[in-house]
Formats: sequence, C-alpha cells, structure tokens
Amino acid sequence: MSLYAIGDLHGCPDELEVLLDAIAPGEGDTIVFLGDYVDRGPGVRPLVDRLLRLRDEAFTSVFLRGNHEDMLLAHLGIGGRHGEVYLENGGGATLRSYGVPLGTPGAASLDLLPPEHVAFFRACKLQHLEAPFLFVHAGIRPGIALADQDEEDLLWIREEFFTRPHALPYTVVFGHTPTREARVELPYRIGLDTGLVYGNKLSCLDADGRRLVQVARGSRRAVPRDLAPAFAAARL
Repeated sequence: MSLYAIGDLHGCPDELEVLLDAIAPGEGDTIVFLGDYVDRGPGVRPLVDRLLRLRDEAFTSVFLRGNHEDMLLAHLGIGGRHGEVYLENGGGATLRSYGVPLGTPGAASLDLLPPEHVAFFRACKLQHLEAPFLFVHAGIRPGIALADQDEEDLLWIREEFFTRPHALPYTVVFGHTPTREARVELPYRIGLDTGLVYGNKLSCLDADGRRLVQVARGSRRAVPRDLAPAFAAARL
C-alpha cells in the first residue's frame, strides 16, 4: 500500500493525468489532494470532473479543502469565508470555466454550477492524518494542539508556520504557498505547491517510496526526485 499527496492544481487537469500515469496508484493505495482545485487556471470544470471520477477507482482519494474552495463557497453564499475577495483572487477563471456570465451575482451563480461539483466542494475535509504525516492545505499554528487548530490557520497560515518548529508528532504535508522547489524541511514539514498554474510544476509526494514525482507545466513526462537521504536524516 502506498501513500501519495498532490499539491495545488488550480484548474490544470493535463499535468494531473501525466502524474497519475507515472505513479499508477492501485488497490489499497491512498492519494491525498491538498486543495485549491479551483481558480486561476482555465480548466476548473474538467479538473473537478476528473477528480469526481477518481472516486470510482480502486485506490482511495482524499480531498482536502483549500482556501480557494472556501472562498468559492462564501462567494456562492453557502458557507466558507472571505467571499468578498474571491474574484480578486482568481475566481473569474472558475466562473468562466462553468460558463457563468460576467457580473452574475455570487448567489445566482450557484444555480449555474453542477450540483455534484458544489457537493464536492462542500465535502472536502480540512485535515487528514496518516501517521507520521498530517495533511492540511496551508499548515498549522505552532504551539497549538491539533484538536485546537483554527480553521482559518489550516486554510490560510503562512509565515507563522514556516518560521517556527512545531511540537506535533507529525510531519505536516501542505500546499497553499507556491515555491519554485518543494519545501522539504524534515521532520517538520513538506510543502508541495510548486506553482503549477504559474508555469512551474506539479509536485507529488510518494511517502512510501521516499521521493517526489513532478510534472512541469505543459510536459508529458514525470520526473522523480529521491528524498531517501532527507527521510533517513530525519529518522522517518
């Protein structure tokens, strides 16, 4: 059984297909998607259609909520937060992908989105734990017990998480903050948002294989990167 985590996709379905072909998940495997499926990229609707089909595969797919799904729900008037800044944060690309006319009020947009997509966004989890890994979208606040973490931090935190070690007995695997290379800072954290939508690459952690598997934007080839020495040094 293998455990994988995939970074932010932002409406870019093609690179996901290349990645899935490369890792070839099978029965008993688990893939954790770290959120931010919507916004900025042009292919939100086909990407979400593909994610929905993954639920019928032999492996297990776990879908976390990103801050962009949260903003979308707030924009639609059905939960979430910070909907007032949704369009300024790439939401227009999502609405165009669903054929929502420019200027449509947020609540009225709800009727133009496929109900199964809306249900998917609402069902996404805030965290997933498979020791020794804790999967969240943005990170955690150091010094706070896992049960007491604030949803705002799980979806939005940045510097407070990066600049301090935490005492949780897990390596936190997260997305949210794009970097040119994956942020591998063991035993504390592994960051997998490598800016796919900005023309960089999609990153996947193969936790059991102790490697990264990455696909550059527009590429048809996945490239592995060995993490075994880093895992060994951290005694993971």
